[in-house]
Amino acid sequence: MATPPASPPDRDAVAPGTLLRAKLDAGARISVCLPARDEEATVGHIVATVRRTLMEAVPLVDEVVVLDDGSLDATAEAAAWEGARVVPVADVLPEAGPGAGKGNAMWKSLYATTGDIVCWVDADIRNFGAHFVTGLLGPLLTDPAVSFVKGYYRRPLHGEPTGGGRVTELMARPLISVLFPELAGFVQPLGGEYAGRRSVLDAVPFMQGWGVELGLLVDVVRRVGLDKVAQIDLGVREHRNRPIDELGPPATAILLTALRRAGLSERDHATLARFTDAFDPELVRVDASERPPMRSIAAYRERFGSELSTG
Repeated sequence: MATPPASPPDRDAVAPGTLLRAKLDAGARISVCLPARDEEATVGHIVATVRRTLMEAVPLVDEVVVLDDGSLDATAEAAAWEGARVVPVADVLPEAGPGAGKGNAMWKSLYATTGDIVCWVDADIRNFGAHFVTGLLGPLLTDPAVSFVKGYYRRPLHGEPTGGGRVTELMARPLISVLFPELAGFVQPLGGEYAGRRSVLDAVPFMQGWGVELGLLVDVVRRVGLDKVAQIDLGVREHRNRPIDELGPPATAILLTALRRAGLSERDHATLARFTDAFDPELVRVDASERPPMRSIAAYRERFGSELSTG
């Protein structure tokens, strides 16, 4: 009988005051970043919570930055009103050429932020609390050996306490079990809440679209080793659950990312063939290109050159 996969170190939550002392002792600077597109309903609350509890009440976070990826609603206005520095994705490193998707926004956030530690949270969380940030920062601030932290949580679906994360269960987890069994112990490999040290994050490539979470997990573990990656229970995460017809493109991007990282394919795009409700054929192009390690970009080296390390 097969044994369950070994999990990476699972850490306990640490009080903000304890984290602040650890931050000051380390002389670290911390950035919280939200890649966002059309999230006006939730982004303001997330920014306000970080600002009030982790910047004003306890000066743990140094900046909260929203990377606005071409929102057509009031995402930028809502975030700025609550105190975020809003940076249009298109304005960051235009000389690097056009890009698209969440991974592209996250890659650019390394240039747009200043922290030694960068913490990413999705901008669509409905029940956001400060623990989403402090939970991720805990292992990084209290253990210098930890380089990267993934959050995990329970994901409600349609009023039921579980059932969310359908792309994870139907695509990512089977792929990981077959191609990357060393990562099978991660509860939420596609979870959007994670944090890491700049010295590691700027040394790995970023998938541009939906494959960014899987790509980062594979690349960071390969770079620093599983023993330097932790995960932490963040409780329950409530967010916008997409209808089934919107899950095919992300699943395809995850498949392409897994094949690339396993060395089985170099394809940077695919065409998803499917049918509409009227049984009309539909073709959807799914991109899976990637950005190079940020420290390979001249403008980044000019800005952070004196702070770069071998990671």
